[in-house]
Amino acid sequence: MLDVIKSLDRLTWNTQHHFAHIEAQHDFIRAWAIQFELGYTDVRVVQMALQLDGKHHDLLVKFTAAYDKVYDYEYAFVAGGLEGFNEKYGDKIEDYRAAANEFLGLIDQVRELNGK
Repeated sequence: MLDVIKSLDRLTWNTQHHFAHIEAQHDFIRAWAIQFELGYTDVRVVQMALQLDGKHHDLLVKFTAAYDKVYDYEYAFVAGGLEGFNEKYGDKIEDYRAAANEFLGLIDQVRELNGK
């Protein structure tokens, strides 16, 4: 499998810190949006590595679905700031936490395949 450790490291950091940022009700900052966009690229790199490996289709499907859930929460924040996030998901922070934790667990599974 392609070495995607740096992508996994960045995805872990983004997922943990973006959730903490929103949970703490911090305002939108430009760096957050840049991290969000770069995270999308990291996800695509990991997906490509899993596809090329060809042995872990089920993990690819789960990884993608879990990312899509986290993406929805993060996009609401990127598109509408804290106010936009709270309008759409303000009462669903525990659902967001669960989605983030699921994604982090799948990142760890991919990390194991990468031997790290």
